[in-house]
Amino acid sequence: MANKSGRATGKRSQRTRSPPPSAQERGGEQPLSLGRIVVTAIELLDAEGVNGLTMRKLADRVGSGAMSLYWHVDNKEAVFDLALDTVLEYRGPQQKAEPQDWRGEVLHMLEDWRASMLRHPWSASLLPRRALGPNILNRLELLSKTLSAAGVGDADLNAAIWSLWNYVMGATITRASFDFLDADRAAAQQRLTSLSERYPTIESSHLLLDDDWDGAFRKGLGFLLDGLPLR
Repeated sequence: MANKSGRATGKRSQRTRSPPPSAQERGGEQPLSLGRIVVTAIELLDAEGVNGLTMRKLADRVGSGAMSLYWHVDNKEAVFDLALDTVLEYRGPQQKAEPQDWRGEVLHMLEDWRASMLRHPWSASLLPRRALGPNILNRLELLSKTLSAAGVGDADLNAAIWSLWNYVMGATITRASFDFLDADRAAAQQRLTSLSERYPTIESSHLLLDDDWDGAFRKGLGFLLDGLPLR
């Protein structure tokens, strides 16, 4: 996470004491914890998006007063950081890939990354402007190691990583944005057909009817991996 020591020192010193029990805790229900706050924040973000998360709404969802949250998190920005990093945790494939199958490892890693963001669409909008947490850094470290072991030289490694990052981010945002009904897609293609003299190539390829997002992502990723400079 970004260094927030200057803002948080006072609050961390307060947290050396136990926070006062909430009404929910006094009633014998599950106590307030950082884990509960993060899980509840993710649920709120999934339901209402980035603009829907406020500390008051979050406090209401966990059944505590807003001030109780500040015993566990410094502010709303810290909640965003923790929620984003939590949903982007990478546990790896269930079955270990073959030792030489670096492409399979990269494919699984990036497909999982895209799927995680699509399950939580708000994450794609937050990622470019948040502090990079340990789970995100772990993904980048694993990707870097895998590409390096495959033969990508040090001079090309950063460009390779950022190219793949940009591809995943772009593919995710595009998929989340173009979520049209079949009828809308058909109407758009019909209009394109009426303009086929102006747009002959995309009309004949039925671009607007193609909804194989997963297949297109995998194939496009293959194009990128084919172009990597391997030693």
